[in-house]
Amino acid sequence: MKIAIHRDGDSFTERWIEYCFENGIDYKIVNCYANDIIHQLNDCDALMWHHSHMRSRDVLFAKQLLFALELAEKKVFPNFRTNWHFDDKLSQKYLMESMNIPHARVFAFYSKTEAFEWIKNAEFPLVFKLRRGSGSSHVKLIKTKQSAKKIVNKAFQRGFSQYDKWENLKERIRKFKGGRGTFYNVLKGILRIGFTTKLAHTAGNERGYVYFQEFIPNNTFDIRVIVIKNKAFAIKRLARKNDFRASGSGNILYDKNEVPISAVKFAFEANQKIKAQCIAFDIVYENNVPLLLEISYGFSAVGYDPCPGYWDNKLNWHEGPFNPYGWMIDLVLNEIKDRHAN
Repeated sequence: MKIAIHRDGDSFTERWIEYCFENGIDYKIVNCYANDIIHQLNDCDALMWHHSHMRSRDVLFAKQLLFALELAEKKVFPNFRTNWHFDDKLSQKYLMESMNIPHARVFAFYSKTEAFEWIKNAEFPLVFKLRRGSGSSHVKLIKTKQSAKKIVNKAFQRGFSQYDKWENLKERIRKFKGGRGTFYNVLKGILRIGFTTKLAHTAGNERGYVYFQEFIPNNTFDIRVIVIKNKAFAIKRLARKNDFRASGSGNILYDKNEVPISAVKFAFEANQKIKAQCIAFDIVYENNVPLLLEISYGFSAVGYDPCPGYWDNKLNWHEGPFNPYGWMIDLVLNEIKDRHAN
């Protein structure tokens, strides 16, 4: 059995390679951007690619390549169930609704007229989001009908750039003041005001739809639980000061006692329906009941290195260091074995 790994300098990739090398697992470095990528994979049983929503080339074709390989009965990570809804909150809306996963309600409209009609009787505040983006980018609290109408007008006219230059600068300043950024990063944010990113240029403006999410009050944090097969680990993310947004805040608590076991149980139960290889759940609470906000197969590896242990699917705690990237490799190897057995 041989695993192909696309190497793009991200933390998943390097850890996959290290795990394969240390455990004598046959692997091959490939270039998914190459025209002959299918030929490169001829002698491989699987492809693993930690594609990113922040790299413009990945956004263009990563899902399509992986889906094509899966249709050809080659094992991939992430596979279709793990991947199709990645960085697409509209897809996640329909997934959560169709799977009956408890979640903060989402209201999506593809017509300006229908959106305006709905706003007449909507309850505020609401949370506005773009279908793409992470770390609370483009996430805004909409407090009035008039503000909602302005959002709708923009959504169905010039639309929204993937790169919010002023919010980006604000975040850089916040992190600098909090000791988690440098003055150089602030300076780069200032210089970027006159330029867009390659991703925003490639993807174009988001327009033709509007997405509002129910605002769940009294949450000063969210819980991020990552499930890989029958194991899970989690962090507690504190909201920004004087803000409702926790994702991307950088204010993280790793103590397992800060993570409600109900959130871990919720994540395992949700993934029994979704059946993803690896999935991160963003969870908040309403009247002590966990609700799902968003999901993602990818995450920043360094943000989870301090996790002190993990839970199994029986909710037993396992204290000590662990290697979730090795779990991913083992998962793919087992999928290959199961295919050969059948």
